[in-house]
Amino acid sequence: MHTADGEVGRRQQRAGIRLLGGKLLVALLLLATPWLAAALPRPDPVPGGVAVLTLPPDFDAAAEASFAGKPVLTVPVDDGWRAVVGIPLSQTPGPAALRLRFADGRSRNVGFTVAARDYPVQRITIADPDKVTPSAASLKRIQREQVQILAAFRHRSSHAPPLRFAMPAQGPLSSNFGLRRVINGQPRSPHSGIDIAAPAGAPVTAPAPGRVLRVGDYFFTGNTVFVDHGQGLVTLYCHLSSVAVREGQPLATGDAIGAVGSTGRATGPHLHWALSLNDARVDPRLFLSAETQAAR
Repeated sequence: MHTADGEVGRRQQRAGIRLLGGKLLVALLLLATPWLAAALPRPDPVPGGVAVLTLPPDFDAAAEASFAGKPVLTVPVDDGWRAVVGIPLSQTPGPAALRLRFADGRSRNVGFTVAARDYPVQRITIADPDKVTPSAASLKRIQREQVQILAAFRHRSSHAPPLRFAMPAQGPLSSNFGLRRVINGQPRSPHSGIDIAAPAGAPVTAPAPGRVLRVGDYFFTGNTVFVDHGQGLVTLYCHLSSVAVREGQPLATGDAIGAVGSTGRATGPHLHWALSLNDARVDPRLFLSAETQAAR
């Protein structure tokens, strides 16, 4: 015979088991791989950088963090939890706040400071005038593509992300992140990735595990691949001469993505590699492994 107390206890036990889903499952996966939880990106709290913030002791797997209204990646470490916050290039330097929301309805802010960063100016000459001042037809295409591109950057899956990356191509950096670009004498958006000067046809490989989110041929970026790494961490590979993946395909570190090219708006063969975190484009070099950083 089952007692009432026993039945209550069993219901509580079943409810507890159901909690092992969603974000809690992500936390358990991270705890099962200590190297992943410990290998945080290099903090650089500037526009286009990353803030790594210590969360209060009562933060747990059921709580959520957001910055500028967008969910932020959180990971457990030995002494609690950290938030890994992407800071947009458009962020005004000065005081900023991470918003925490707890399962019981409480909310709290964690303040931090965004330091100033003066990025250099880069002047570029493009031979194709339509790639500088697009025609009406090209503008319509750009607007259609922008919807797809922004949707990819804002994609957020629940699986545990890698936080350290290898380089996706071999070669020197030809353009750093954040450069204030002037194209044919006209100011344009800052450079939101890094350019790797590799020869046409050179291999482009996955710098960390993930899943192919989108493959497309876009006006500015040419043959392009987006890879979802989890929790709002998305990487982008542009100007490819060929693509070796399909949407939905899982990737392990080192798997082929495509080959270096000069499709789209490009002055020559190179790989443009970008990293988006909570829909903020940040410097991918902050996520390079210590070994990769030492080799560059």
